Amino acid sequence: MSRTRVYHNGELSAEDFPVDDISEHLKDESAVVWLDVCRPTAADFEKIREELGLHALAIEDATSRHERPKLDHYESHMFMTVYGVSYDKDDGDLEVHEISAFITERALITVRDDDGFDVKELTDRWDAQPDLAGSGVGFLLYGLLDAVVDGHFDALQAIDERIDGVEDVLFDENPASIREVQRRTFRIRKALGRVRKVVAPMREIANGLMRPDSDVVDETMMPYYRDVYDHVLRVAEWTESQRDFVGSMLETNATVQGNRQNTVMKKVTSWAAIIAVPTAITGFYGQNIPYPGYDKMSGFIVSSTLIIVLSFSLYFAFRRWDWL
Repeated sequence: MSRTRVYHNGELSAEDFPVDDISEHLKDESAVVWLDVCRPTAADFEKIREELGLHALAIEDATSRHERPKLDHYESHMFMTVYGVSYDKDDGDLEVHEISAFITERALITVRDDDGFDVKELTDRWDAQPDLAGSGVGFLLYGLLDAVVDGHFDALQAIDERIDGVEDVLFDENPASIREVQRRTFRIRKALGRVRKVVAPMREIANGLMRPDSDVVDETMMPYYRDVYDHVLRVAEWTESQRDFVGSMLETNATVQGNRQNTVMKKVTSWAAIIAVPTAITGFYGQNIPYPGYDKMSGFIVSSTLIIVLSFSLYFAFRRWDWL
């Protein structure tokens, strides 16, 4: 599946034309072309390479999955890999969508391996700012980066809400809640680890695009790229702060579990001490040898009185010490 657009002098002039027509459109010096390809085949890549003269190493990177987010410079173009993310607040699953981009002087080619990244939202962003379309590829690339970084923000916001939900049950005494806290916390930590891998390199990408020798960002688009860079920094900082907070939650949970275990041990020990009193007294009076009160009602009364008095004394003492 593929989508195409061409802008002439900053105005959208055609959409969804055949890929074979790209080279014809680019013969016009005022034309800027966008091509999006989803799940491309080797034949598709070969056609793109022929149409735009792309470097073989860039094509190889585009065909390889799970590349690190990066920006590579070649003689006639640049190659970029970024990742869109989406987070399911209900089940805590994080989905990562790889997006490769070939950036030439008058063409932007995006390559996707799945439908997870919303291309319709991307085109809507471009259509919402037609006054910037005159900046050519820099404008198209800005829309792509802005959509990707906003997706990072949305995912982190959803993760933050899930963290708040875990906080609400962190001190719950219900054993089922305790297990749920541990399960959800580890899933959040895993999701943040994946987000961090795709967010951290975005600073290098944004910096590389804003370099004067990149020839992609003109003076009109430079403030917008600085805004994207600021958002990238905020996302990176937010990711790190959330990772630290989740780590603190895990430590707090371990501390809470230790305190609960100490409380349980105190209660068990206290009840064992109370039970030991009647056990010891009845055991003593159960000897087969004479003792004070042997074979008399007074012996039964004394033993019963000792059991009651000592047991209640220990009970109230442990209550006062907050052991029970």
